Amino acid sequence: MGMIRRREFLRRGTFAAIAASSLRARAALKSAMGPRVLIVGGGFAGAACALELRRLNPRIDVALIDPDASYITCPMSSEVITGSRTLQSMTITRDGLRHAGVRYIRDRAAAVDAASRTVSLQSGSALHYDRLVMAPGIRLLWNTPEGYDQDSAARMPHAWQAGAQTALLAGQLHAIPQGGTLAISVPAGLMRCPPGPYERASLIAHWLKRHRARSKLLILDSNNHFPRQDVFTAAWQELYPGMIEWIPATQGGAVTRVDARNLILYTSLAEHRVAVANVIPPQAPGQIALDAGLATGHGWCPIKPLSFESQLSQNIHVIGDACIAGAMPKSASAALGQARQCGAAIAALLADRAPPEPSFDSVCYSAVEPGRALAIRGKFAVSDGDIRQVESADATPADTRASAAHAREARDWYQRIRSASFGS
Repeated sequence: MGMIRRREFLRRGTFAAIAASSLRARAALKSAMGPRVLIVGGGFAGAACALELRRLNPRIDVALIDPDASYITCPMSSEVITGSRTLQSMTITRDGLRHAGVRYIRDRAAAVDAASRTVSLQSGSALHYDRLVMAPGIRLLWNTPEGYDQDSAARMPHAWQAGAQTALLAGQLHAIPQGGTLAISVPAGLMRCPPGPYERASLIAHWLKRHRARSKLLILDSNNHFPRQDVFTAAWQELYPGMIEWIPATQGGAVTRVDARNLILYTSLAEHRVAVANVIPPQAPGQIALDAGLATGHGWCPIKPLSFESQLSQNIHVIGDACIAGAMPKSASAALGQARQCGAAIAALLADRAPPEPSFDSVCYSAVEPGRALAIRGKFAVSDGDIRQVESADATPADTRASAAHAREARDWYQRIRSASFGS
């Protein structure tokens, strides 16, 4: 009996030692792997943040979740509409991320549990994180204007998310009859790429001037002014006299209802029957950010300016178009700056250090015709707990007009930001 008890004691002790050894091995493995950062969204912001984290600390286990195997850039997409670029030339694979050691997970984030620090995937699995970066981009607010839903977008494309919609609007433009009117409806409120509708109008007007000289372009605007209005207007008067009509909100420019079947746009003062309608609806953060409780009453996600950590949830950071970053615009250039600061902040916080003090530079280029563009530059810094615009030392008198030099800068910038954000 004593011998049996002794053997049982030794057996249990052996199992306990093995179990303890296994726990130590798993702990050592976890330590060797380093902390885990999950990134939801593989656009400019999410991809750039992943690259920055790998650059700053290769021990950080960085995984990027996105359902799309490739990404089509919105910058330069208006050139696809007019036929001077192809969608293929703007399509980026995930190879650059993989080469940098980022784990790409082709799936859709379905839910976030901040309490357990897990992200559930559409495929059914769940992933744990130490820090989570949300970069879900925008979602379109359907039924604003009234009647504009996802089915309507097949007749009145928005083309505000590059891809199939871009190709659809391009096809409609090239099929417009001589003398037909093309209308662009611009929403009120915060939106992706604020100068974008006016660049699009410029390039479409250039195409119409060459191919449908008796046609007209109508901008129905829910705003009373727009970025660099003076430069755009001067260019339109010079290049497209009598072809572009801009109607602001005070003159009945806000579209309140659409009839997609008959291509009619209604405002408070008139109805506009057109040949092609490009309806850009209002925007808000991607649905996953809303579901995760990261958005406030104004619809966007407030952040702490030093780290881009959510003001509403710990250990979750929000970057790119989805966040409210003070005076910074919703643009690819701003997204890259936010991604780098967020990556630096996370690397510091995981090492029990304070985030570095940031400064941000932003530039947006808008073409008024092929080979001629204007530049909108911004410099931003954290002041009094918010991100505020400061005087840009890079601004020059040349920035007050459109030029061929800015068009060349724009093409160089596009290649640089692709490489910086996607590693390709």
